[in-house]
Amino acid sequence: MLEHMRRLDAKSLRKPGLCFGTDMLLKTLLIASLLGWVNCLENQSMTPEEKTNIRNQILEMFDHAYGSYMKYAYPADELMPLSCKGRVRGEEPNRGDIDDSLGKFSLTLIDTLDTLVVLNKLDEFDDAVKKAVRDVRLDNDVVVSVFETNIRVLGGLLGGHVMADLLRQRGERMQWYRDELLHMAVELGHRLIPAFNTSSGLPYPKVNLRYGILNPLSRTGTESDTCTACAGTMILEFAALSRLSGESVFEEHARKALDVLWERRQRGSDLVGTVINIHNGEWVRKDSGVGAGIDSYYEYLMKAYILLGDDTFLQRFNIHYSAIMKYISQPPLLLNVHMHNPTVSVRSWMDSLLAFFPGLQVLTGDLKPAIETHEMLYQVTKQHKFLPEAFTTEFRVHWGQHLLRPEFAESTYYLYKATGDPYYLRVGQSIVEKLNAFARVPCGFAAVQDVRTGTHEDRMDSFFLAEMFKYLYLLFSEKSQLPINMDDYIFTTEAHLLPVSLSTTQVTVQTNVTEAPVAHDEDLFTHSCPSTETLFPNNPTFAKTIRDGYKYLTGVGRAFTPLPIREIELPLHDSGMEPVEFLKSMGISLTPLNDFTLGDSIGSKQHKGVFRVKLVAEVSQTIEEELVVPHAVQLISPPFLGRAVLTAGPAKFGMDLTKQEHGVKGTIVKASPYTACGPIENAAEVKGRIALALRGDCMFAAKARWLQQAGAGGVIFIDHREGSNSEETPLFQMVGDGDSTEDITLPLVFLFSREGAVLTSALEEHHNVDVLLLPKERQLGHDKSEKPVSMNIKLRLREEGGSEGRAAPGTTLELVLEDDEVLLKETDEEELGGKQQSQRQQVCSQGRTGPRSTDSLQALNSKPEPGTNP
Repeated sequence: MLEHMRRLDAKSLRKPGLCFGTDMLLKTLLIASLLGWVNCLENQSMTPEEKTNIRNQILEMFDHAYGSYMKYAYPADELMPLSCKGRVRGEEPNRGDIDDSLGKFSLTLIDTLDTLVVLNKLDEFDDAVKKAVRDVRLDNDVVVSVFETNIRVLGGLLGGHVMADLLRQRGERMQWYRDELLHMAVELGHRLIPAFNTSSGLPYPKVNLRYGILNPLSRTGTESDTCTACAGTMILEFAALSRLSGESVFEEHARKALDVLWERRQRGSDLVGTVINIHNGEWVRKDSGVGAGIDSYYEYLMKAYILLGDDTFLQRFNIHYSAIMKYISQPPLLLNVHMHNPTVSVRSWMDSLLAFFPGLQVLTGDLKPAIETHEMLYQVTKQHKFLPEAFTTEFRVHWGQHLLRPEFAESTYYLYKATGDPYYLRVGQSIVEKLNAFARVPCGFAAVQDVRTGTHEDRMDSFFLAEMFKYLYLLFSEKSQLPINMDDYIFTTEAHLLPVSLSTTQVTVQTNVTEAPVAHDEDLFTHSCPSTETLFPNNPTFAKTIRDGYKYLTGVGRAFTPLPIREIELPLHDSGMEPVEFLKSMGISLTPLNDFTLGDSIGSKQHKGVFRVKLVAEVSQTIEEELVVPHAVQLISPPFLGRAVLTAGPAKFGMDLTKQEHGVKGTIVKASPYTACGPIENAAEVKGRIALALRGDCMFAAKARWLQQAGAGGVIFIDHREGSNSEETPLFQMVGDGDSTEDITLPLVFLFSREGAVLTSALEEHHNVDVLLLPKERQLGHDKSEKPVSMNIKLRLREEGGSEGRAAPGTTLELVLEDDEVLLKETDEEELGGKQQSQRQQVCSQGRTGPRSTDSLQALNSKPEPGTNP
């Protein structure tokens, strides 16, 4: 049918005299046919041959990624797929907290070990284990993230040991293996234990692998805060290590950290915050969600119950889950709220890490919200090719980076295993196709720097091999095609495999809060991860009926239909106020604008004196980055004299440069330390000048406060991502740290790396460089009037019981939003009609922002960079 419609449409365009209406009708039919064909494709079952072809394609993609790492990068921690070389800590430009995942321990090799077994690459696994035993050293003098090292390296060693031991017991392979990986895991565990040396029992976020925390050579131990996920995502690996090695100390420390987080929950809401002080247990960031900064804390409570058989973990999870579904879950959205006042949403965007949550909901047996949220995420991927690192509640890009994260594939796998719905195979197929089309490069797969531009980043994180290919391969595999029975294992947050039989392996654990494991009569694998036999019946129809309501959530693929009329019923009869005055009290002000002819098919309610506000909006289809007001750093001292102008991004806090008529002028100086994440050592030089500070290690707001305390007159932040520039990456607005930023009064702007290099080079060459910070449109020597973006809004008040097509005399109201002001006026129809021709589209820029700073997200980023800040 599709091909027939294409020929029909082409023929109609060639036919002389065919009326425009017929032409449009045929095009509409073609679009409808395409949509129907796509829907049919998504919902049709997949033949075994198709699944085999996709599975083989996944194997080829894995070979390309893993082979590139082994060829170009090993023994380095990660592959740089654009440079075709390894990333070695200290040899490449520092990326701040992101690099804390790297410990000079061949991270990608260790993280990939059990993936090789799942993909039935047993020869490669044998070789990889031998390389790890021979080459990897864990006593390196390097500061690493406790969280990342635990889930990636310790988890990788344990998963590799479990697989090697299984193959050895079968008598087929690995007969040479003598638990070397387990011995390495025990060594690493002891190198991580010093991080728990705090008064609360919560671990430091970082540790020196050789010198620990307290040693003068450790270069760490000054941190006071950690993210909830960072402290609460230790129990699976540490408990497995204790039960495999017989040393209870690891499990004891992990349980203690979970006990503290549980005790510090907000008792009124049963929610936890995002960042906590490791010494006194006070919450530093009180926003609560299921994404970055908290995600795997909830995941590990549920999975600790499955792995260890301790009902206490399940009880805690259930209490948290009830709170999540009450306050955070607003299907299909998952929003962040204030833990002490959970009815208040604290941000209008979501981060991509929450994509794991539908999979966790499958494990809990709560399928309906899992299907709803997953469908929302799938619609976002349709719109942007990949899940942006953060996206708004309107499904626009908030932060465009995509690091090849596996969480969406993970949830897709769980939902398919739970429902048997072939729809999820088609979702998996789309993931495979997009990775090949938009992330594949000659030396592996590269992260996407911005989903809007498609530019790549020289980065292939180890979790791409550890998780993405594992979940995709399992999605398209039958049990008989796998070398192991997946129902015997549970996935860690890094998708490493731990045997659920560990629940029967007892160790003496001292704890004051967690109860001893309770014996169960049920089968050992009742709570396996997930078991299609024991969790849910295969019922594709069930999933489809829930999913269909969210099919066109983001507008992608929606048939052409007029915008619906939105109604807001106001209780004007209760207040006794005049309509206009009532709207004024709500902060709504009105003025005449274009007239609209409105149709209304909504029946009226017979309540005398009740008015109904009808809202019609026409929003210009502008890309989001245009909504950010570009700022400029203009070099005005000799020899530049204003000719060098660097495009800069604004901040949503600090001084509003748009209200400074002549901008802010000052002499630039580099802050010391350059990241400005602590007391400023060159405060005398910084005082009264505009400080340059490198992005990374802490929040923008924290840097601004340190520099303001030192007396700086302004701050220019410079991106630490090498090669970033304003031509290829859309500008964003920097945001604060979640708390009030009213104390910050400095002017703040952000330069990408390439523009920042121009500024630092000028400073090195000329030593005394003056700059002007101001909106770009007002740069010296440049006179350009503002080009508005537009939104037309009309409000019409109609007395209930009146004709639907007519407004009551004197009750027509119009709304126009302009820069920095909103005007209100009540008019009658005659006055409105006389002005409608002269008043065309008005400007609406209030309350709309473009992509903002990603510092808040990076600060909470629990996988792969928990606590990572700008």
